[in-house]
Amino acid sequence: MKQDKKRGLFQKIGETSMVPISAKIVIIVSVLLFVSNFATNYLTISFLRKETMEMNSRLLARELKEIYINAGNQYQIYLFSGNKQEAMDFIVQPAEKSMTHPGSWAVGALPSGGLLFKTAAATPERLPDEKLLDEITQAKENGVDEGARFFDTPYGEYFGVYKYHEDWGVFLIRADLMADLMRESNAVFKRIVAIIVVLTVVFIIVSFCALFRLLRFVKVISRSLYDMQQMQELTLIDLKEAPADDITYLGVSFNSLASSINNLLGIFRKFASRDVVNKAYRDRIVNLEGEQRELSILFTDIKSFTNMTETLGNDIIDLINLHYNSAIHIIHSNGGIVGSIIGDALLAVYGADEETVDQNKSLAALLSAWKLQDAALELRNSMLENRQAIEQTRALTPREEEVFKAVMLAIGVGIDGGAVFYGTIGSNERMTNTVIGDNVNSASRIEGLTRIYQLPVIVSEYVRDDVAEKTDRFRFFEIDTVQMKGKTKGKKVFYPMDIELIGDKDIAEWEVFEQALTYYYDGNWDMARAGFNSLTIPVAEVFKQRVNTREVPEGWNGIWTMTSK
Repeated sequence: MKQDKKRGLFQKIGETSMVPISAKIVIIVSVLLFVSNFATNYLTISFLRKETMEMNSRLLARELKEIYINAGNQYQIYLFSGNKQEAMDFIVQPAEKSMTHPGSWAVGALPSGGLLFKTAAATPERLPDEKLLDEITQAKENGVDEGARFFDTPYGEYFGVYKYHEDWGVFLIRADLMADLMRESNAVFKRIVAIIVVLTVVFIIVSFCALFRLLRFVKVISRSLYDMQQMQELTLIDLKEAPADDITYLGVSFNSLASSINNLLGIFRKFASRDVVNKAYRDRIVNLEGEQRELSILFTDIKSFTNMTETLGNDIIDLINLHYNSAIHIIHSNGGIVGSIIGDALLAVYGADEETVDQNKSLAALLSAWKLQDAALELRNSMLENRQAIEQTRALTPREEEVFKAVMLAIGVGIDGGAVFYGTIGSNERMTNTVIGDNVNSASRIEGLTRIYQLPVIVSEYVRDDVAEKTDRFRFFEIDTVQMKGKTKGKKVFYPMDIELIGDKDIAEWEVFEQALTYYYDGNWDMARAGFNSLTIPVAEVFKQRVNTREVPEGWNGIWTMTSK
């Protein structure tokens, strides 16, 4: 049985979502790839930034050197011309031309904090970082009059180089905004990150498709195992078009194991009752245990079996198997469990199977009984057809005549019910499922009555009452009150007639029988004799012999004692 329910990417077992192994592999590899690429490029960018800073530092130092030389030349001109502003302009103009970033500037910072000159980008009239001025002043006092510094301003972080100019008495400072210096490297870093992300996404898609294709049979195997778990049944995994790899080998190995287990389970099913097989499959164990339960017991036996065996010899096995093939199917299809097969006898239990616990156990047993009779009739008719086919060409030999008489298989069915012990007995080395109780033995005794009363099916009072609660399809005619062998009390037995299949004449005869039986119980055998003698039904012959050949026994209580099993 296949499940048509559609599944998404994540298969669920109960409330747990199962992540495909291909997705896990792709996620792990993708994360590792992304982290690896990101870390590698981050380190590369970091080294590039360091190189960029060193290169910028050298460029700034070279530009500062040019400003320094130019400032010294302009100082000499200033001493000659006395025009200080003109000297400042000639210092600023060349400095501005060499600047490539909008945030770059150069100043001449006085120790007091004021500016001797400044380029256009240097908007404040004082050095924006007083701390910087203090640091480079302190360094000058310690004999260091040039260097490089990072410093903060209201416009952002700057990196600059400085050198003290003795002639003008100022600190010449050339600085660039860090955002300008890092803009290009940041842009490169962003582009690299974007490329890494895009490539990773493409890799994920390509890898997932490739792995999904490569590992598609992992999903096939897991889905098949899930279906088996839901159905509680082992089936073979479809491995058509599977590649020759380790995954397929696992599937093939499982199929081989499943086949072996199914073969063993099939054998187990044939030798054990259905409820035991279901329990073993569900609980993975069968214990020595049992309990008292209300069950209906069907017992069926082949009539004249000894004569059949003597006539057919080893061929009796084929005939029995032909009969049991139909009989066991009928019992199972009506919710019964075959408890035991003893030669020509078969015991079935109704009401023990959890799958059919809601059905009326006695009704199921009774329906089975009549279907068993139909199957036996069909087998006899088949044998008659074979006989007639032979007789159309030639006469039967004496041996063939004996064989055909022997294969006219007829069965009796007895049904009783009530409280019995049902469970597993034996030892840990050998155990069997069984049903034990007086009602089990009674079903066997009742079946034996079918030979005496010449009736196909006989049931107990328990079965009659149980079926009557469910349906009025059957009419139960009382046959007798019998004291079974080994018992001290009488037991009423009944003949169940399907009112859908019997005619008014049959009912009329049985009603006369019931009235005659009442006279028989009351000891009025004259009236009983008249009633029984008027009947043609086979069961009346038993009572004709009783009332015609003897007088009413002394102390008569209406109970006939059964002297055989």
